[in-house]
Amino acid sequence: MNDQGRNCRNDEGIVTEETQVPKRRRGIYLLPNLFTTAALFAGFYAIVAAIGGRFEAAGIAIFVAQLMDGLDGRVARLTNTQSDFGVEYDSLSDMVAFGIAPALVVYVWSLSNLGKLGWLVAFVYTAAAALRLARFNTQAASAERGYFQGLPSPPAAALIAGLVWLCSENGIQGADLPVFALLLTLMAGLLMVSNVRYHSFKDLDFRGKVPFVSVLLLVLVFVFISIEPPIILFGMAAVYAVSGPVLTLIHLRKRRAEKKHAGK
Repeated sequence: MNDQGRNCRNDEGIVTEETQVPKRRRGIYLLPNLFTTAALFAGFYAIVAAIGGRFEAAGIAIFVAQLMDGLDGRVARLTNTQSDFGVEYDSLSDMVAFGIAPALVVYVWSLSNLGKLGWLVAFVYTAAAALRLARFNTQAASAERGYFQGLPSPPAAALIAGLVWLCSENGIQGADLPVFALLLTLMAGLLMVSNVRYHSFKDLDFRGKVPFVSVLLLVLVFVFISIEPPIILFGMAAVYAVSGPVLTLIHLRKRRAEKKHAGK
């Protein structure tokens, strides 16, 4: 008799072999969830920093959360430690770090000067982030490969965090531009729940070999960002946010041209 089964008699007295189903080990993978927890911590810290009036630290914390969020999924795939728990935990972490935290940071920094309208717009952004995450989770299996539907929540949060960080470093108070902050927050929220296509960059292969010049380019990117981090990061987030509508318009024009050509 092996470890997989044992002999037993059924009701008719016939000897049969009963197969033992191996027990499933309970637990979670530690490594990818450490990065997810770090992203959650950074998002929570951004809220605490904003309440304390340290808006520059709040903006930086959201970018740290974005970095950690970008690493957890890739680490899970590289180490083959994906799990349903990790997916759900990552989604909840994203809601705090890129939904609630940016909305509260920009509200305390600037939108509070607009009274009721300010917190309503902050809520619209938060609700849009929740809807964006829910849509992504339910459509992940059927989504078009290489593209996101709607602006992802991390770049949307980077728009707001970049504005707060940039202005705080240059001595610009949130009370000086509440209308601009309101419009940017509202635009980020609406883009998240839109049908605009955005490149996902998930087709990048981190396991395969790359040319030596790619490493040099990566170093130059880090050097470029370090020159003026708030300006560069805010600019990158703004370019990515604008790239979606531009990409969608180009795609629609191509489809119309193909239809006209097929009609002829």
